[in-house]
Amino acid sequence: KVDQRPKAERRTPKNKLSEKERQDILIKINEPKYRDLTPSQIVPKLADEGTYLASESTIYRILREEKMNAHRGRSKEPIKAEIPSHIAYAPNEVWTWDITWLKAGVKGVYYKLYLILDMYSRLIVAHEVWETEKTSYAEQLIRKATLSQGITGRPLVLHSDNGSPMKAATFLATLEKLGVQSSFSRPRVSNDNPYSESLFRTMKYRNNFPFKGFNSLEEAREWAKYFVQWYNNEHYHSGIKFISPYQRHYRLDQVIMEKRKKVYEQAKQRHPERWSKNTRDWKLPDYVTLNPMNEEELIEHSQNI
Repeated sequence: KVDQRPKAERRTPKNKLSEKERQDILIKINEPKYRDLTPSQIVPKLADEGTYLASESTIYRILREEKMNAHRGRSKEPIKAEIPSHIAYAPNEVWTWDITWLKAGVKGVYYKLYLILDMYSRLIVAHEVWETEKTSYAEQLIRKATLSQGITGRPLVLHSDNGSPMKAATFLATLEKLGVQSSFSRPRVSNDNPYSESLFRTMKYRNNFPFKGFNSLEEAREWAKYFVQWYNNEHYHSGIKFISPYQRHYRLDQVIMEKRKKVYEQAKQRHPERWSKNTRDWKLPDYVTLNPMNEEELIEHSQNI
């Protein structure tokens, strides 16, 4: 029976971190490459390096105790994204695309970033920056994307909002020629294209995003090129268990997840008293939906494919 007297001496829990372990965690999470990341991002990065320091929840607890649990990074606190819906079971089944405006150095002038994202892997499959929104630019982009990904003779859905370049007759004709099915957000519904919107949010809250504006079209293009390279190859994406979109798109994820699993199993063997349940589940989902779907909708969709 637990002694509830206020001055009673209590045993130190077997699973408690030592002071050195605690300090090692604080030092690590404040290193330059980790200090802008959340524990949910830090933990898988460490696992990929073959390192286990503590669970995600333990690191969060230490941050709270040290009063270091303020939102890390430049972005605002995230709002969970919540219908046309589509399901992707593999790369190059559903793409989403959109256009975002990049502020120029001259007041009232904006460059337009056109970008296509693979919903399953979150890989940016094509992008361009132009000075205006034109249907011909959208046509060039989709041709570039289908060519780079070798999309021929396979069904592909391209989802977008209801902007004029997306619904222009010539653009829709181009999609038809390429064998691509068009899909649109519902009118006046802001979260029917959540993946593209989330991507643009990530981009504009990068620490080095030039929020004061770009001095030229060429400068905007160079920065977009840099961002796409970082996002595809270096960004540990929370929506795909903190691997990069490139790793997910080109099926490198299984090896990575097996390695993480072994790191955790070895950590549990070293300190079994610290694990009351199974180790962290690193398994990736088998499919991705454009919007949340209930079980009946999933069954109906699977019967129609």
